[in-house]
Amino acid sequence: MKLSTNINQLWNKRRTNIDENWYTYLFFAVLRFVLVFIQTGYVHPDEFFQSIEVMNGDHFRIEHVRTWEFNNTMPVRSITLPFLLLRVPWSFLEFAALYLREYFSIEILCSYTYLVFPRLIYCAISFVNDWALYRVCMLYSLRFEIRLLALGSSWVMLVFGTHTFSNTIEMALCSVLLYLVAECMITTNTIVYKKEILDEKYDKAASIGERVKIWKLKNALPTHNFNKIFAMSSLCVIGVFNRPTFLLFGAPMVFYWLLRGMGTKSVTFTDFHLRMLLFCVSAIPAMLFFVLCDSLYYKYLTSGEIMTKTISIDNFVFTPWNFVKYNLDPKKTSEHGLHPKYIHLLVNVPLLYGILGVIAMVSFAQLMIRFFKAEYQGLPRAQSIVGLMSASIFVPLFFLSLINHQEPRFLIPLTFPIILLHGPKLVTGFCAHYPFRVENPWLRLCYDKFLCTKSSAMYVMKIWYFANIALTVFFGFMHQAGVFPMAQHFEQQMKLKAPDQHIHLITSHTYMFPMSLVNIPSTQMVHYNTQTGQRYKKRKDFYLYEYGGLDMPQLMSRIRLIMSHCELKKETKKLRYRLFLAIPSSLSDDLNLALVQSNATYMNYELRHVFYPHVSTEALPQFLGRHPGIVDPPHWSDDDLKGTCLLEQEPELSFSYASKQLSSFIHQFGLALYEFELKRNMPKNKKTLTKTKCYT
Repeated sequence: MKLSTNINQLWNKRRTNIDENWYTYLFFAVLRFVLVFIQTGYVHPDEFFQSIEVMNGDHFRIEHVRTWEFNNTMPVRSITLPFLLLRVPWSFLEFAALYLREYFSIEILCSYTYLVFPRLIYCAISFVNDWALYRVCMLYSLRFEIRLLALGSSWVMLVFGTHTFSNTIEMALCSVLLYLVAECMITTNTIVYKKEILDEKYDKAASIGERVKIWKLKNALPTHNFNKIFAMSSLCVIGVFNRPTFLLFGAPMVFYWLLRGMGTKSVTFTDFHLRMLLFCVSAIPAMLFFVLCDSLYYKYLTSGEIMTKTISIDNFVFTPWNFVKYNLDPKKTSEHGLHPKYIHLLVNVPLLYGILGVIAMVSFAQLMIRFFKAEYQGLPRAQSIVGLMSASIFVPLFFLSLINHQEPRFLIPLTFPIILLHGPKLVTGFCAHYPFRVENPWLRLCYDKFLCTKSSAMYVMKIWYFANIALTVFFGFMHQAGVFPMAQHFEQQMKLKAPDQHIHLITSHTYMFPMSLVNIPSTQMVHYNTQTGQRYKKRKDFYLYEYGGLDMPQLMSRIRLIMSHCELKKETKKLRYRLFLAIPSSLSDDLNLALVQSNATYMNYELRHVFYPHVSTEALPQFLGRHPGIVDPPHWSDDDLKGTCLLEQEPELSFSYASKQLSSFIHQFGLALYEFELKRNMPKNKKTLTKTKCYT
């Protein structure tokens, strides 16, 4: 009776933990959906310029930036998958927008929609990872609730899962492929095991009738050799055309699928080679589809050539091969940044997966120690789920580390296997024997006294939550987060400006500006007026100048050059203009100093807006910097004096001074928008005086 009571108590306790973890996961799942609508963070330019910038520009015929990856000479990005994921849904939304505009006077096609709608699609795709993880856990009787909680609370899902990266698609494809391989492995193992038992019984059968019965049971077993072959081969083709690095992630998964059942009497090398051959053949339809679509989009193949049947091999483009050729050239990859070979292992994995990433690295080191000590009995079986997940982590990690350009987002397809293997550590701490513990007296003492205490599990979970919340806030709401509000601002400015007025925007120390979010008609495409039936081209009236991390003196010379050109057009063509500069507000002092040093007496500038929050790692805030709104712009006087800078005495430390500095520091987390104007009616032959406060 007492034993039954204890069992019930343990079951109720476990049930409570399951419910708590499950409800917490549901909270993060809803949060992921909500973040789509409220995030303004800008993680990397590729989230715009490899997907929505081109798709928005093509579909809505609006001004956009087409990067070098999509040039017709040597395209390295396939357009087929973005077309299916974005342009097809855009067509349905555009149809709905037409009726909303006509009957309710509601316009939904704006910069906010251009940003959020694609992110909503990618967010929906990110839940494929959750589904695949749940399915694998159910197949292998693993605890799914804590693994789903680890996945849902990861900043990889909350940020990358809600942004329009091709890596997000790659992560979902890898997760589905892992699920298919895991399902095929368990199916094959079950069928092979049953077949070998029936073979053994058949050999021992004493009568013909018993052998016939066993023979019928053997024939009734389902086939397993080519399970999911078409789905898997097509999935691999989609992954390679999405990002050719999928070859590195998919190779160990496909190898484990080919390896199923090897070492038994039922599966031989003939089956291995036959699987490989049919896998390649099954990939041909999907590959032809992608090659045909890309060739039509990039004008390598035209409808006229198809009709006249004048088609050759030169009419087709294979974008993954162009991608590989480009990245095999070290000079070209060096243009995107060179990184040491250890960055992925020591920096990017811990950055993406926090304490679970560290645990994964330590666990793999323990496996290698066992391997080199020839303790093979302590290693996972080659055809086990642990072996599959370990290979899916470290094989692509090794090969990606050989590439000289390394970014954290390249590794996000490792999310599924890392969470599956090490997610339970968030509640068990380091006590679990899984994946493997090294039997060393000193390590055992460390486990027993520190790592295997009840408090260790609590600390692991707290560290996990703290790191992921901090990274979600930083990359989701602060990092380059002023760029999108600025695009919305200029969308309104373009609607309100006069027809003969041009807008010039200069940016520095920020990421590339996504032009499609300004929502202005393209000047490169021919437009059609539905009311008059006329075709026309729009005159360019918005100019963008991006100068990256250009220092302030050089930036001032560019501003003077642009202003002089605008003044010339104003005099000759009677075109008015407004000239804006967008820089992180932490550079306000530097801007003021550069203008003073350049002695540009004919220019004035004024702060028009600050978009909060905004953090640029190229220009981090300084604690002794000043509020961007109170930086003294140069006011040129008519006194016959040289420009001087009056140094103030160092202020005394006081509460008001400290609070002022703190306020100025906080207000530097913004993107400042300045407007430059030419000072009219300047007195001639007059020297000028600049009175500017300078902090020492």
